[in-house]
Amino acid sequence: MRTAVSLSMVILGFALAAVSYFFLAAPIGQPTSPAYSDPRLPFAPLLFIAGIVLVFLAAAVYEIMPEKKSEESEAKSMELKSSLPPIQTFDK
Repeated sequence: MRTAVSLSMVILGFALAAVSYFFLAAPIGQPTSPAYSDPRLPFAPLLFIAGIVLVFLAAAVYEIMPEKKSEESEAKSMELKSSLPPIQTFDK
């Protein structure tokens, strides 16, 4: 679950950054006037930054969300614990 959430956040963040950079920011080409260098959408830089922040937050979400254990992995861990020899303690 956490992998799917983190991966979707990374994809959404990169997509948001790419769209805001290539399509919503200033047009590519030879500037003919000062107005040509203005972004097409006034808050396009904010969307670009939001996309990059979303990508970095994906790492935090991946680390914070607990990993869902399946019944199979729980059974294997219980089997491993039962096959270990008991711990011996030595008293002085």
